Amino acid sequence: MCGIVAIYGQGPVSQALYDALNMLQHRGQDAAGIATLDLRTRHIYQHKGKGLIRDVFAAKDIRNLEGNVGIGHVRYPTTGGGELSESQPFYVNSPYGIALGHNGNLVNSETLTRELFAEDLRHINTGSDSEILLNVLANELLNNPSLSLSPERVFHAVSRLHKRCRGAYAVVALIAGGGLLAFRDPFGIRPLIYGEREGRNGKKEYMIASESVALDALRCRVIRDIAPGEALYVDPSGKVYLRQCSDSPAYKTCIFEYVYLARPDSVIDNVFVHKARMRMGHYLAQSIKRQWPDYRKIDAVMPIPDTSQTAAREIAADLDLVYREGFIKNRYIGRTFIMAGQQLRNKSVRQKLNPLAIEFRKKRVLLVDDSIVRGTTSREIVQMAREAGAREVNFASASPPICHPNVYGIDMPFRDDLIAASKTVDQICDAIGADRLFYQSLSNLIMSVRVGNPELEQFECSVFDGKYAHDLSEGYFKKLQQRRHRQDVQQVTAGEPDLRVAG
Repeated sequence: MCGIVAIYGQGPVSQALYDALNMLQHRGQDAAGIATLDLRTRHIYQHKGKGLIRDVFAAKDIRNLEGNVGIGHVRYPTTGGGELSESQPFYVNSPYGIALGHNGNLVNSETLTRELFAEDLRHINTGSDSEILLNVLANELLNNPSLSLSPERVFHAVSRLHKRCRGAYAVVALIAGGGLLAFRDPFGIRPLIYGEREGRNGKKEYMIASESVALDALRCRVIRDIAPGEALYVDPSGKVYLRQCSDSPAYKTCIFEYVYLARPDSVIDNVFVHKARMRMGHYLAQSIKRQWPDYRKIDAVMPIPDTSQTAAREIAADLDLVYREGFIKNRYIGRTFIMAGQQLRNKSVRQKLNPLAIEFRKKRVLLVDDSIVRGTTSREIVQMAREAGAREVNFASASPPICHPNVYGIDMPFRDDLIAASKTVDQICDAIGADRLFYQSLSNLIMSVRVGNPELEQFECSVFDGKYAHDLSEGYFKKLQQRRHRQDVQQVTAGEPDLRVAG
């Protein structure tokens, strides 16, 4: 996952882009970048670097980003590595000059790379599929060359891109002399929302972002989510155009956005993430009641901060149990998901979380987490609870067992490393050292989200059910696994562990 933002303003937008990216920092801490466009000179300015937003940008960098149109990106690497060359936005000078930021992952990147070189005479210089997307867009705009860029040409290029690119992608782009473009893949797997506010002289300013919290922070009125396959174009004069550019769009939004990725104060596809997580807690509480008649023996329900707090509170309320904060989180360690090497994963958990012994001593506790991935983190957390004095440690996951890899922009292990891919619930319970283990059912997870928006009939749930939005061969997964293994070896060899850890 990554975070993207775009603004068409009536004055300089660099500071606003910086502020918006801060609201999306949870979506990526590997690198950050901003590109701005001066519509008068058609000059695109860029600054990007590795690290958190506050480390990448100094005051002078913001001042040097001139222009009233711009895009921003925070990166969480899923394809390629963590090199500076793969930080976004990417830029290509023909046609017009285009800068692009992308959230998601393509599943036909190898085919596109060959096509771009052999047929379009374009060279891809990094391992990032975002560079591929940029070059496909540039090539489709070049196929009908003209000094003037009409909305029809822009939408035709996006339509052609949809036919060539397979995978998940939410995109924002600057076109020198052409304005601002944003679009979403035909399944709407990755989120994208837009809004407006009043700018200078009463003229409208427009904003697009991965999550609604970025719009809230800049006091933009949310208009709606960009639909699957839809494109939004703001021309140089500030006129907005919207067009469906896919022949067969269908909502299959990623359900893991609601479980873990998004902030709880966001609204995605007209569903309040906070309310969805409350319902996850409610359904999980009902399941615990059915499976464990003696659940009242629990002395305290405790979340693994932060994403499971909402569900844990609801579980405690539904079961009429005490809710306690048993772990203190180190706020100065970035949000984590996957790390290479078990020792490094265990060390990171100990640095990130510290148990409050007074809350555990001689108590039966129910720990609640958003998910269990490898199981190594969960095992370490259970052990920490026991060391703090807990007499009994039960564990609940707000999501179902994760049995399959993700190919749409979440850096998740492959089947061999996923604990639920080869073990039963009882075996997982033994492996993490818990007394009891409870999982959310997939049907209840889907219901937790769908209650918020009944129009969402399908979801991208492949990590749980193995049903991908695209037809993927076994060879695709083997190549992906080999590439991931090479990257893990390089990280460990270089002594630069990737601090992306999950349970």
